[in-house]
Amino acid sequence: MDSNLIMYLAIAAVAAFLVFNKMRGEKKMPNSVISEKIKSGARIVDVRTPDEFADGAYPKAKNIPLAVLPARMNELEPKSDAIVLYCASGARSAQAARLLKQAGFSDVTNAGGLSDMPR
Repeated sequence: MDSNLIMYLAIAAVAAFLVFNKMRGEKKMPNSVISEKIKSGARIVDVRTPDEFADGAYPKAKNIPLAVLPARMNELEPKSDAIVLYCASGARSAQAARLLKQAGFSDVTNAGGLSDMPR
């Protein structure tokens, strides 16, 4: 393989990694924190699409897709209630966490992806 091509591929891989991490924004919380919030009565919100939700979801999760979250935030009030968010990888739940915090929700936790949720 051409050494320039390898260098360009390496740069592209690093750039993609940095963009993904920037998009993710909100950091995923440790499972112990997530478990405690769920045990304490936090609302669990799946921000994946309805088709993804239908393929399997966390017990007692409510499906509010990221695309419609701004229009459905009122379903999560009062704003002081604890909310645990998840999606497939953590990127959409991070975006949802930012949106909710900007709207004044005070106890919002990004759990990451469905596979990151406590068992």
